[in-house]
Amino acid sequence: MQRRTQNIRANLIDIDHRRIYAASVHWEDGHIVAIAVLGAPDPALDYLLPGFVDAHVHVESTMLTPAEFGRIASRHGTVAAVTDPHEIANVLGADGVRYMAEDARRSPIPIHFGAPACVPATRYETSGAELSAEAIETLLHEGSAGHLAEVMDFPGVLAREPGLMAKIEVARRWGRTIDGHAPGLTGAAARDYADAGIHNDHECATREEAEAKLAAGMHLVIREGSAAKNFDALHPLIDRFPGQIMFCTDDLHPDDLVTGHIDRIAARAIQAGHDRFDVLRAACSNPVAHYRMDVGQLRVGDRMDAITVTDPDQLNVVTTWVAGTRVAQQGRSLTAHRPATPSNRFNAAPISARTLTEALPTGDPDDASRQLRVIECRDGALDTRECHLPPSWQGDHPVPDPDRDLLLLTVVNRYHPAPPAVAFIRGFGLTDGAIAGSIAHDSHNVIAVGSHIQWVSEAVNEVIDMQGGIAAVGGAGRDRLPLPVAGLMSTADGDTMAARHHAMVSLAHAMGSPLSAPFMTLSFMALLVIPALKLSDQGLFDGERFEFVSLLTPPLSS
Repeated sequence: MQRRTQNIRANLIDIDHRRIYAASVHWEDGHIVAIAVLGAPDPALDYLLPGFVDAHVHVESTMLTPAEFGRIASRHGTVAAVTDPHEIANVLGADGVRYMAEDARRSPIPIHFGAPACVPATRYETSGAELSAEAIETLLHEGSAGHLAEVMDFPGVLAREPGLMAKIEVARRWGRTIDGHAPGLTGAAARDYADAGIHNDHECATREEAEAKLAAGMHLVIREGSAAKNFDALHPLIDRFPGQIMFCTDDLHPDDLVTGHIDRIAARAIQAGHDRFDVLRAACSNPVAHYRMDVGQLRVGDRMDAITVTDPDQLNVVTTWVAGTRVAQQGRSLTAHRPATPSNRFNAAPISARTLTEALPTGDPDDASRQLRVIECRDGALDTRECHLPPSWQGDHPVPDPDRDLLLLTVVNRYHPAPPAVAFIRGFGLTDGAIAGSIAHDSHNVIAVGSHIQWVSEAVNEVIDMQGGIAAVGGAGRDRLPLPVAGLMSTADGDTMAARHHAMVSLAHAMGSPLSAPFMTLSFMALLVIPALKLSDQGLFDGERFEFVSLLTPPLSS
């Protein structure tokens, strides 16, 4: 059989030896067979380097199936991604992981799946499935997963909870990487978490926290997603810990993905003054070594997984190769979109404004001592604060007050009919409407926030009518975007989804929200493992004390 030989002349960025030189690279049947050094860099040539790797991403958050995510990511020079499919696993269980792995076979880039460690994320919410240690071992054995994905129940790790430690022990026995998720841990707690076998963390929000985890031997994954943005706080650590730094997007919406991926983070780091080779090590090489991936690094014998850029600092991608095949060129995918077959689990019952009102606590409007526990969210952050505010009353029920940015938040069980859980929140800024979605980390019940109880009920019912998706209703208009794959992903192509999602965000902005990613921020208001206050379908939850709390503070004793 005739062997297929290809070659390219370019300025090779040699990350291992920290140099750039003109070279001729030859590959046969997808693997590099020779690299000839031609001399000093030639300004007429493009620059050739290993492709970018996203060290931690939830593909479901892009609202695209794995194959379509790979098509769009490859435009930006991404040649591999490490992903935790715990979003779909919380809905469909192990079969959801298998669904993702099967769909990823159609992706132009390899996608490396972890076995979700925390399904459900906590016992304080209703999930659609549960993954045991035995199920995780099965996923590793059959090849649907290659490592243990983020261990989100960090209190369980610190307490050495037997069921959780059994899952960690499975991964250790298989010699697989174990991902962390421990927001806020420092000092002895960070060391104790790492000593349990955790290898990395992507939840650091401050340099102090990141340094504690690095000192404990963990790798730091600097996250810059649609809602959570930690680059500004953490990038100074690139110079001090070049061997322990990786980049990730974690949760990225489709309209952000079409504009950039890891290429954007790496270019930003170089432009911030960091050494080019240290940055590219974080963006291209460290994830490959950390997860022991079969992803080429431009060495003889490696797969030809590489990109060309016109400028080594701006990193504007021209061409992407995976296993020697050109998969993207000049911002255009060379792989055709093929719709996926939907799979779902959705059994929520419609609600009414009266249903929501009946879920609110009752109180005495004349008792000024009782305050509302209010969730306070911030743009660019997943953690929240707890504040106490005087209620606005309608009869004996507290109600939303958009003039004070005091909005109603609800979570409705998607797996079986049940009364809604309610809370109050500020930071969304909606003045005349509500937004809702079936993306509510990590159990993915229906979540909604709005300025009026009626708007909130209508937004929830739009999502229920679609059997999953996102919706916005209010004085500025009404729109919805179906997500038929587990209520998380679309079967549409990435560019269509980017435009549709952008329109939904624009409508939320027209309703008054100042948040850059209102739907993604909303999705994290149910994530109990990130403090301080969050809401599950079972009630208002204190993520620091790890217990439910009342919506109204207790009355002062006489």
